[in-house]
Amino acid sequence: MAVTHVLMALFAMGSWVSVNSLWVELPVVVNVLPEEWNLPAYLSVLIAFGNLGPIAVTITHHCAPGRLNERLIIHIIQVLAVVTAAFLAIFWSHTVTVAGQERSIPFFLFTFVLSFVCCTSNVTFLPLMFRYPPQYIRTFFIGQGLSALFPCIVALGQGVGKLECKSVNGTTKPEYLKENFPAQNFFWFLFVMLTVSALSFMALTRRQTAQMHIPPDPDNTSAAKSGEETHPLHNGTPVSEQQVQLEEQQPPAHSFWTLHNVYLLILLALSNALTNGVLPSVQSFTCLPYSTMTFHLSVVLGNIANPLACFLAMFFILKSVSGLSFLTITGGVFASYLMALAALSPCPPLLGYSSGIALVVLSWILFTGIFSYLKVVIGTLLHEAGHSALLWCGIFIQAGSLIGALVMFPLINVYHVFSRAQECVNNCS
Repeated sequence: MAVTHVLMALFAMGSWVSVNSLWVELPVVVNVLPEEWNLPAYLSVLIAFGNLGPIAVTITHHCAPGRLNERLIIHIIQVLAVVTAAFLAIFWSHTVTVAGQERSIPFFLFTFVLSFVCCTSNVTFLPLMFRYPPQYIRTFFIGQGLSALFPCIVALGQGVGKLECKSVNGTTKPEYLKENFPAQNFFWFLFVMLTVSALSFMALTRRQTAQMHIPPDPDNTSAAKSGEETHPLHNGTPVSEQQVQLEEQQPPAHSFWTLHNVYLLILLALSNALTNGVLPSVQSFTCLPYSTMTFHLSVVLGNIANPLACFLAMFFILKSVSGLSFLTITGGVFASYLMALAALSPCPPLLGYSSGIALVVLSWILFTGIFSYLKVVIGTLLHEAGHSALLWCGIFIQAGSLIGALVMFPLINVYHVFSRAQECVNNCS
């Protein structure tokens, strides 16, 4: 069982590791590619177009329930991601002349393909979890947390964003230090992580096939007959492809769309809108006015809080609606504080004080941890509602993330609501 948990975490790591890696490597690639600091705007748009994948999967499930082979789709998109990452490592800096201007067409193309894979993973990886006992979905979310943590640690080792303030002719100017290794090496690391994820899924599939041929435990059989185990997953044996397709095709015993489940999906969409769309867009505005180290601490410790919160859910699940609502409100308080810091940039409160730095870092840790725990709990509860519930879980995760990103894009890139702090300058004098 421990081996299956490890393989599940490594498999889930591949879900969003590509997009997370592209974001953390932006400070390096913007210094090389001709789009420079307009690149984040392009990246946001390409990720939005990546939602064509989830749309196609959702339409297929609706028009032909039970016909989509999720295992095959996962194999295809994983191979596509591995091949694309290899091409990205080789050709990321190549440009093409379009209308007399140099454009990073190869980088944009590879970014779109990787975004397509990441977005599609939410509506293929999660429904796959119906084949496994409920505890594995918590391991799955731990793996998703690692998809943000590992690239961040590597980027810190690379020395992304390090600078020194140097005086030139009486004027203090920032000088960015050269990275410890180039972007090409970082993208090869992405290739390795995606390969490990793909191999882990192959190993999971082989273990699942092997377990299907193991005779059932008589004790478990008698327990199921006596009513102690009514869910087919609770005996610890994965469910076969045929069983999943049968579950999809049969009409549900009761409607999934109860008020309780709809409320859970709304909380899920809200938490993902905040954690994947709204707050990451303004993280630099909340942290950089204090210092570059504040930004690095917030990113790293926040990403550590993610898998730790998921690990906590392995032992404690808060199932009451009132408890989940309280968690959402508490996380919303920290989110509101961070949004206020971004709005007040480049002169946030407690600037120049250690307490200000500690407060912003702690807010990022608690904000990330609370909503990460909330997502795992909701995913676990929806697991009990069947395969289609996990499909809708993935759809609402993706929809919330997309809405959050689309809301923030014009505020930052069009209306310039948030002001960026200038390095090595007193922005509040």
